[in-house]
Amino acid sequence: MVFTLETRDAKTMGRCGRLSGPHGTVPTPVFMPVGTQGTVKTLTSQELVDLGARIILSNAYHLYLRPGDQLVAEAGGLHRFASWPLSILTDSGGYQVFSLQGLSKVTDEGVRFQSHLDGSYHFFTPEKVVDIQRNLGSDICMVLDECAPYPCDYQNARTAHERSVKWALRSLEHFRGNRPVHSKEQALYAIVQGSIYHDLRTENLQTLVEKKFDGYAIGGLAVGEPADIMAEITELCTRQLPEELPRYLMGVGRPEDLVTAISLGVDMFDCVIPTRNGRNGTVYTSEGKMVLKNRRYESDFDPIDRNCSCPACRHYSRSYLRHLFQAGEILAMRLATLHNLYFYMDLVGRARQAIQRKKYDAFMRQFFTDYQTNNKSANE
Repeated sequence: MVFTLETRDAKTMGRCGRLSGPHGTVPTPVFMPVGTQGTVKTLTSQELVDLGARIILSNAYHLYLRPGDQLVAEAGGLHRFASWPLSILTDSGGYQVFSLQGLSKVTDEGVRFQSHLDGSYHFFTPEKVVDIQRNLGSDICMVLDECAPYPCDYQNARTAHERSVKWALRSLEHFRGNRPVHSKEQALYAIVQGSIYHDLRTENLQTLVEKKFDGYAIGGLAVGEPADIMAEITELCTRQLPEELPRYLMGVGRPEDLVTAISLGVDMFDCVIPTRNGRNGTVYTSEGKMVLKNRRYESDFDPIDRNCSCPACRHYSRSYLRHLFQAGEILAMRLATLHNLYFYMDLVGRARQAIQRKKYDAFMRQFFTDYQTNNKSANE
């Protein structure tokens, strides 16, 4: 996918652009709903399109285990298999190495892991992960990396950083030496690691930039570090990454994290927060984060968000949503997910408009004033 930088903000590092590829154009900054298994839980493809999604994220690790990347290839690729007409980014499975540590063993050659589904053993190399994503046919593929935990001592962070660089270079060589399984071209993004250590991040980034990947992700954040450290490392990276290529902050995040990272020059985001929290009854609104299961909403007949025009807010009340959650109805999860994704899409859309007007600084100040004040009152 080709990235075109269109506008920079006047007072921040915020920028907007477009990613153009075989499955359409994606305006940036962009939030990618997470469809780990080839589906964004509870929603159809058409509902996602109607919400404004132009790219989703799926996971190579999970799709390899079930239903299998070979089967997806036989179906014509993930786009056809999932009936998703627009762009797809596939994560490599590196985060699963981090999150499923008890089931995996990492060496310089690759990762041996035990399936969380049936206990079977598998071995991922950087090359195999590229092959899996070739079979899936995603528009953007990610290299295999090792995500250091937080906190992490310097030596372990260096080991993970050096291993990630070697894996990235092996991935790139294999990617360039093999054609796509399907007719559409694919892009390969590198992932900058190095934990919270400035010298490791810089060393990692400079090596990867020299090899000219199609885009660059910032990994190893949103793993428990404080928000100010996340912002510090993000800015360290964005100030050194190529201006002409997309920047993707992996696994982030909360609405306030998105607003901050956009001001630091990030173009792409993904996170399970809006969908996972929605299924559990937490929604995001202009009045702050709201837990619909709370008793205070039992007789509250207002919409989830008075300022929202999503399908849930147009037709249903907080009281009704609370009733659905209390009754264990599937519709509760669907409506809360619809609302949360609409909120996220609207948020990044308004951020893009503010950058185009070169007034992102004012937009950001207003967001934090409203969101922090309202978040306090909504949960008192």
